[in-house]
Amino acid sequence: MTNVRRGQAPPTLDRAAFHERFMQSFFDPAYQPEHAAIARIEEIAWQAYEQGRKAPRTVKAGPEFADPGYDLSVEWLDTRDKLLAAQAAWSTSPSRVLVVCSSSRNDGTCPGEVSKTWRLSTLACEVLEQGGIEADLLDLSRLASDFDRHIHPCKGCVGTAMPLCHWPCSCYPNHALGQTGDWMAEIYERWVKAHGVIVLTPVYWYQAASPLKLMIDRMVCADGGNPDPTSTHGKNVEMAKALELSGWDYPKHLAGRAYGVVVHGDVAGIEAVRRALCDWLDWMGLLEAGFEARIDRFINYYQPYATSHDALDADTAVQEEVRNVARAVANAVSELRAGRLKRPDAGLKPPRPK
Repeated sequence: MTNVRRGQAPPTLDRAAFHERFMQSFFDPAYQPEHAAIARIEEIAWQAYEQGRKAPRTVKAGPEFADPGYDLSVEWLDTRDKLLAAQAAWSTSPSRVLVVCSSSRNDGTCPGEVSKTWRLSTLACEVLEQGGIEADLLDLSRLASDFDRHIHPCKGCVGTAMPLCHWPCSCYPNHALGQTGDWMAEIYERWVKAHGVIVLTPVYWYQAASPLKLMIDRMVCADGGNPDPTSTHGKNVEMAKALELSGWDYPKHLAGRAYGVVVHGDVAGIEAVRRALCDWLDWMGLLEAGFEARIDRFINYYQPYATSHDALDADTAVQEEVRNVARAVANAVSELRAGRLKRPDAGLKPPRPK
């Protein structure tokens, strides 16, 4: 058994520091008349923090889990049950493609204008729907414009041991730390329901847009994640390490779906981002829908940001290329569901699974 290394985490907040942090949400003077009520709520929150009440509502796991008597979060169970239902219906449900718009920009927040990524995403959706395929537009810019919407960061459980990373993620919600409202509970279900995925993103500083990266990191549980948190008694590090070292099969929970990728930029970085996204999707066991389904393009190359939408209006070629991505993914979904498209490397056992 390998040693567990500890000593990095900072000490917990004392009562005064907790008060200062808690009250940041009530800076608006309009809250002042409710000072006494807020103080009572703060005391409850402090107790939850001090006692580490991550999952305040639980039920016994039951006979389908390794430890039937383990207390499982009712919130985690609700998400997990939705994923099981979605996967059970997947083979007979209408064809569906998840279209991921990854830009942070929309006209409901500081930029005051829609993103080019959203416009390209709607083009893809139109093509899919015209072809009789349901298009599910996941607009990640809502992280910036919706009230209290979050994709909390991945906590890196995989780096300790793969079985510590649960499918779906059990790190959130964490009521003791106020880490609630996690959008990923819904996003996991939308991925499971999909027969194909198209990811569209701008390039921000040579990287994918930050909302997309948040989602990608939290998708790690779909690639090798442990569907039974009772097998590790939640986040018991020693149990998880022992379980991985005894032999882990790294299940690919989303394998067999088709994908396409659209990356656009205005100066640099498009090829690297496109390759990184395709490598990620390949690794998770998704099937690329062909050369026409993986594109990286410059729009408004080295021109003022203020004219970028005008440049997209004029670039009818890139608009048609995005439509081709959608057509390719639609074709791949149809071929997959008919049993005519199969992975050439299906059945090969990797000598170094991870």
